[in-house]
Amino acid sequence: MSRHGSTSLPASRGAASKAVKIFPRPTAGPLRPIVQCQSLKYNMKSRAGRGFTLEELKAAGIPKKLAPTIGISVDHRRKNKSLEGLQANVQRLKTYKAKLVIFPRRARKVKAGDSTPEELATATQVQGDYMPITRGEKRSVEVVKVTDDMKSFAAYGKLRLERMNKKHLGARQKKAAEAEKEEKK
Repeated sequence: MSRHGSTSLPASRGAASKAVKIFPRPTAGPLRPIVQCQSLKYNMKSRAGRGFTLEELKAAGIPKKLAPTIGISVDHRRKNKSLEGLQANVQRLKTYKAKLVIFPRRARKVKAGDSTPEELATATQVQGDYMPITRGEKRSVEVVKVTDDMKSFAAYGKLRLERMNKKHLGARQKKAAEAEKEEKK
């Protein structure tokens, strides 16, 4: 017995029994969106999100009530912050929808939206991740030769100077306006 009181199955037998139990659905679970990681350390990386937004589903032409029934996770709280992310997830949904084979609930009653008998005969269950999130292209780093101007540039001093200029901007403008008034008199 395992630590939590239930007997554990070998990894291969457990996965196989799960696959048989949920056939014809993919074994990895529902399709998840691509989202950017949050923290400053990881914000350049992409990961699988909790669910697609209602806006993404609408753009892909999938009703929000139908989505969970065809293996698409939905998160009504998530918001789209970038157009690129929205378009990537809509494209992901459209690709999924094009590859999707929907089995009829009853073999004799085929409804609109169900797959054809030929597609049903060739359908196979997806083992593991379906449409995995791949790392995008590597960004190239431009190598530049360090010049004497770059070496002599004092960044900290420049930042302090610009901060001080910003701080005194209003007072300097007021003083200049008063001086201009004095000249006119």
